Amino acid sequence: MTQLNENVDVVVIGGGVVGCAVFRRFTLMGAKTLLLERGGDILSGASKANSAILHTGFDAPTGSLELQCMQAGYDEYLAIREKMNLPLLQTTAIVVAWNEEQLAALPGIVKQAHENGVTDVAQISAAEVYQREPKLAEGVLGGVLVPGEYVIDPWSAPLAYVTQAVMHGGAYRFNCEVTKATRDEQGWLLQTSQGSVRTKLVINCAGNHGDLIDGLWRKPDYEIRPRKGQFLVYDKAAAADINAIILPVPTPTTKGVLLCRTIFGNMILGPTAEEQTDRNRADVDESVLKGLIEKGSRMLPTLTQYGVTATYAGLRPATEKKEYRIYHYPQENWISVGGIRSTGLTAALGIAAHVETLYRDHFNPLFTDQPPAELQWPVMPMLSDYQPRDYACSGNGGIVCHCELVTRRELEAAFHSAVPPECIGGLRRRTRVMMGRCNGFFCSNQVAEIVGDRLDNTLVVGRVE
Repeated sequence: MTQLNENVDVVVIGGGVVGCAVFRRFTLMGAKTLLLERGGDILSGASKANSAILHTGFDAPTGSLELQCMQAGYDEYLAIREKMNLPLLQTTAIVVAWNEEQLAALPGIVKQAHENGVTDVAQISAAEVYQREPKLAEGVLGGVLVPGEYVIDPWSAPLAYVTQAVMHGGAYRFNCEVTKATRDEQGWLLQTSQGSVRTKLVINCAGNHGDLIDGLWRKPDYEIRPRKGQFLVYDKAAAADINAIILPVPTPTTKGVLLCRTIFGNMILGPTAEEQTDRNRADVDESVLKGLIEKGSRMLPTLTQYGVTATYAGLRPATEKKEYRIYHYPQENWISVGGIRSTGLTAALGIAAHVETLYRDHFNPLFTDQPPAELQWPVMPMLSDYQPRDYACSGNGGIVCHCELVTRRELEAAFHSAVPPECIGGLRRRTRVMMGRCNGFFCSNQVAEIVGDRLDNTLVVGRVE
């Protein structure tokens, strides 16, 4: 790999979902933009582990920047998803009250939703909850119906944002950690693990390392305090037992544990909310997961009939405040996008639009604003179990991964795409290969044969980088 030694208009640090969206936004504005990601692929940090829900913002703080970005991101995703072949599972959601205290909180949830402009949210009776979700456990006292909450593909969407940027001249580097930032009369000189980059504008979207990146040149205005969320993935048969996203009544400290179908045909249960100091490791804990299983089974008794096929954990970049921490420094030509917690997948496109507004309103022009005359739209591979898939089409080279019905053609297409995988985790997220109930036990040899020497790391069954 050649060493970096570039001059660009904009460097985006961090290839999580927010960084991917910002990278797309500034590239389409006409800037020469470079995305730097310290991991081996996009979504290597906090963004690779989430609940994949497209949120309406019904329960976000009224009048907050988070609400503004969530609703703008929600609208933009719906506007562009069909052009990019991104799936949408129109599940709706129900906030379920299991005791009198939770029941008393439901009118306040509806009131806040209406104040947030989500006016189709309504309180429903226990009878209607059971009409919609007959397999829930006994004891439901009522609920709040949120018709606009949906489930999306959490990996293909950010990949689509990066792909569109690359199609319009954007560049990226993986395994490229920023280690030093120096300001001079020419702009910023960034030292990285792959060489140096000169840039006019830096946009820090480094997630759990965001305050450390700001700390390369100033005292950060926020402190990242990682919050771990552990999830269980149930076998695909379990997904038929619920229709909507089943949400708990939130507490002052957490939104609580939910039940949700995934776009890939499974059901997830989680997340937990655990404070920790380690910014990199998100280990699963057997005792915590056992407690999670018990909690889920109390809500949906039929879960005891199904096996857990996978577990995962992610670190949300929480801070000392319950709000987005987005700062702009016009004199230094630096923007910091921090504290983007569990709503980042929904809000990413809205955050990118907000960052563009900050740049236009507060910064001197740093590059020629020449957006493309006509946008090119990437067509992403369809990974949804609820849409036609490649395995049902002729000429696909045969099914390689039978758990997730991934074909040879899909694997080859990933390597010939505009943003090919550079690690096995990237290949898995792009195709779903080895992400089924056997975790690659049966298909890993054939996958290794197809991959050959095209990835930098060794193929290990059951591991996602």
